[in-house]
Amino acid sequence: MPENSVICLKNIHKSFGDLKVLKGIDLQAHEHDVISIIGSSGSGKSTFLRCINLLETPTEGEIWITGEKLKLARNKKGDLDASDPRQLAAMRARVGFVFQNFNLWPHKTLLENIIEGPTQVLGKSKDEAIAYAEQLLRRVGLEERKDFYPSQISGGQQQRVAITRTLAMDPQLILFDEPTSALDPELVGEVLGVMRDLAGEGRTMLIVTHEMQFAREVSNKVMFLHQGQVEEFGHPDQVFGNPTSERCREFISSVY
Repeated sequence: MPENSVICLKNIHKSFGDLKVLKGIDLQAHEHDVISIIGSSGSGKSTFLRCINLLETPTEGEIWITGEKLKLARNKKGDLDASDPRQLAAMRARVGFVFQNFNLWPHKTLLENIIEGPTQVLGKSKDEAIAYAEQLLRRVGLEERKDFYPSQISGGQQQRVAITRTLAMDPQLILFDEPTSALDPELVGEVLGVMRDLAGEGRTMLIVTHEMQFAREVSNKVMFLHQGQVEEFGHPDQVFGNPTSERCREFISSVY
């Protein structure tokens, strides 16, 4: 495990029955890296991201987070599960995940959604968690809505709250799984704006996205997946401007 690496993934495979979705993916991210993962639908992007924190269990591979190897053991289905639940919980506390569909608790206010993790997982006092949550909500322009419920705000605002909820845990790495794909086009910009700010702060981020201009502008590395394999990896200018892979070239020309 290289020094100052936030995450290191080695030989990640994932099969669903006879369907091989991931076929041996390696990825290393250092502090302040912003890596966008692009590719056509069905290429394995979201599955790969979900394997990192075991929302999907990989079939093969190693996962290292901040220098610590995740302990895995084969389950009855033949996949690799966490063999140490406490280690997994501690790792998940360090790795934030922003979903496509927000995943906010509908019966809790925005503020209650945000303070749940810090109070229940990190053991922060309620007053401390509220003060930090209000500071984060102010930053994304939603402090005045803190007592609203998710159903009372737009999709773009819900996703901004979901990002805020992740930030409240002070993660060392944030995973974004197509965070704008469930939004109406006019709401996409407000979410991308928050993510641009996070990248500008030096946050370490892995982003599955179909927003190509955003990926080119914000990332320092881009990974192109095709049928569960890495076809292209490099600086955005190279991947978008002069890809070596013919499949990557075809994909870029069709969407960008």
